[in-house]
Amino acid sequence: MSMLTPPGMGGKYRITGAKYPRMRRPRNRRRIVLAAIATVVALGLAGWGTVQLIDVFTADDGSTKKTATASGRQPDCRPSPSAAPVRTLPKPAQITVNIYNATPRAGLAKTTADELKKRGFVIGKVGNAPAAFDKKIPGTGILLGAPAAADSSFTVLGAQLKGAKPQHDERKTKDVDLLLGTAFKSLSVQKEAERALATLTKPSPGSVCDHKG
Repeated sequence: MSMLTPPGMGGKYRITGAKYPRMRRPRNRRRIVLAAIATVVALGLAGWGTVQLIDVFTADDGSTKKTATASGRQPDCRPSPSAAPVRTLPKPAQITVNIYNATPRAGLAKTTADELKKRGFVIGKVGNAPAAFDKKIPGTGILLGAPAAADSSFTVLGAQLKGAKPQHDERKTKDVDLLLGTAFKSLSVQKEAERALATLTKPSPGSVCDHKG
């Protein structure tokens, strides 16, 4: 055995010349495992980010959302005329109103009836309030009628008198009573009443967007 041969190594590992055998270092398995884990995590994050972007730019029905044009401008949106159904209310000419004065002031029912007639309402009975209401209405007034009047005649007549409280009775007719309370001063300004009714009958607008490139 040559003196250059390391102890315990013989046979084919015997050194016979002046060159030493090259001993390979064992591979660092821990480094390989960590690198593989890092790669998996990076791929997972990339996939998650892609899903989020798809969700942001995709509508509920699967179509692509267009939030901006190619030039970077926001889409031009306008109200949709068919977004909600139009609420239908009766015209003043379709409503018969009985006006009763529940205040100590004389002639109040007559002047109120004249003004409502100018606004197109049909005037029924005019006079002092029944004993059950006479001088017993602290507010501006009471609207009294059948339950069916709640979403129709009461709405139109109530726009003429702010603060009037609706009440129902057992009548079968379509006429309604306006009982003037002690806090009543005058009817609402006609233009204000018309704007209030226009707001009630106007549908809630949606939006239609034009995407201009």
